[in-house]
Amino acid sequence: MAENKTDKWTEIEHLPEWDEEFYDVYTARKHGKWVMLKTLRPSLRDDSRFREMIEKEFDVRYNLCHPNIVMINDFEDVPGVGMSIITDDVYGDSLRKLIDKGEVSGAILDKIVCQLPEAIGYIQKNHILHHPIRPETIIFTENIRNLKLIDVGFDQREHLTPTDASEDIRNYGRVLRAALDAYKPVEGQADQPSQASLSRYSRVADRCLSDDPRRRFRDVQDLKMALSGDSNRRLYLTIITFLAIMALILGWLCWKAPAL
Repeated sequence: MAENKTDKWTEIEHLPEWDEEFYDVYTARKHGKWVMLKTLRPSLRDDSRFREMIEKEFDVRYNLCHPNIVMINDFEDVPGVGMSIITDDVYGDSLRKLIDKGEVSGAILDKIVCQLPEAIGYIQKNHILHHPIRPETIIFTENIRNLKLIDVGFDQREHLTPTDASEDIRNYGRVLRAALDAYKPVEGQADQPSQASLSRYSRVADRCLSDDPRRRFRDVQDLKMALSGDSNRRLYLTIITFLAIMALILGWLCWKAPAL
């Protein structure tokens, strides 16, 4: 007996605040399980270029697996919606919404510092071209506030160019700066960053946003080190090691001098 698609799909609802440049986003139940749908906007559905684009995005993202990237489950025709990329349901608030509501907490800032670079690094490692990372494409889940990227990739290459990687760093700086500007410490709340950490994050954001790509961080690993403060510690250790070696050389020369 053929499956009735209207029974398979229920409670389909458009989420205009989550819409992307070329896509409309919906939430729905598939066999009773909540999922999200990403489909071409009606004005683009008859254009073969955009149909190829959404099919390519499904192919690129289907095999991605990372805890901070929304997982894709399927690609199928949904009644009243059209061909859609089907992803896990991510119920929560976008970073844009949290910024607009003045609800960027220390915990949210910590996820941007710790989890977002991990997701960017994973995307780059898999040579994924993607839309710019923006506050609108970063979701924090309702219960544990885990960070999820919802608009990840539309193409895959054998290698990413230095320009691609540098733009990721710059877009990360835009996100971090927007979050820092919106952050307001709450008295008595746990997990708030120290003033030293906030100052370090601000310096990192400024460097990411440099108009000169050569002054930005070379890669995500350098970015992560700067966010954690490891780059400064490494510099200090290098200086100390150099001075220690110089002291040993001078000591040896002084000891040898009488013999000369």
